[in-house]
Amino acid sequence: MPASPVLVNDIRAASRQLVRELGFLDKTIAGTDLSASGVHAVLEIGLNPGLTAKELAAKLKLEKSTISRLLKSLENRGEIEQTRSDTDGRAFGLSLTETGRKTLEAIDRFGDDQVHGALSRIKGSNAKSVADTLAAYAVALSPDQDTTAGKGHQYDIVEGYQTGMIGDVAALHARTHGPIIGMGPTFESVVSSAMAEFMPRIGKPVNNSWCVVEDGEIIGSISIDGEDLGNNIAHLRWFILSERLRGLGLGRDLLLKALAHCDGHGFDEIHLWTLKGLDAARVLYERNGFELADEYVGDQWGKAVTEQMYIRRKP
Repeated sequence: MPASPVLVNDIRAASRQLVRELGFLDKTIAGTDLSASGVHAVLEIGLNPGLTAKELAAKLKLEKSTISRLLKSLENRGEIEQTRSDTDGRAFGLSLTETGRKTLEAIDRFGDDQVHGALSRIKGSNAKSVADTLAAYAVALSPDQDTTAGKGHQYDIVEGYQTGMIGDVAALHARTHGPIIGMGPTFESVVSSAMAEFMPRIGKPVNNSWCVVEDGEIIGSISIDGEDLGNNIAHLRWFILSERLRGLGLGRDLLLKALAHCDGHGFDEIHLWTLKGLDAARVLYERNGFELADEYVGDQWGKAVTEQMYIRRKP
């Protein structure tokens, strides 16, 4: 049934005001001296290190020539760098420089302050309704509403133990982090052993796991171990997502389910350990209240790497 003209006009008016209030009519945006397209490029590259120019063009819905000029400008500013792909000599992966990461942090602070300010003026459960409705409306605006960019498949997140989970998740970690941690058997063996110890305990109320499953295979997961650290501290473990799923929001959805579980059980803190250089995960953690608490060089995985510990305290 078509929407009424009054409803359409109301949504259009609200959309125009939203654009103005967010500052998209200004020459620069988000407290930076970048254009709107520059800000969005920094955000997407920061969230998806290794993103190609073609993938960025698709995300930002910009022409190839426009993306080329934009990337050249950001490169000249020292915000990004391009590295030739190991598998495709014609493609370049995009990543933020140290300058770019500082710009991303400034953009995040600006955006977070805007949202916190607005939500403080919205009472009760309406705040959650705003988030859900905005997300649904944004997806509906796209001519292709598939979350998998036209592959005709909707990924679901399932809860609890799944058959083959230990092997699938350990393999995902080895393939994804192998270039950083070392490609030998040590890392995969440590992950497998730790998961094998945890899975018999997964049924206890304070513990849980959430997975993205495709044709019986785990292609993304996160777990909360509410027992091993003690002192009412939850341990966020085995947060991993297949690289082909990046940019679909599934990592965020997995993390939010884990955080909701922890908040529901009243944990004072959530601790996690990760590797330095996993920028997309770092940004996601920081956006959801985690703070870097420690950083050190460790070799438990068979190769010396910089490990980081993040803590999120009870909101």
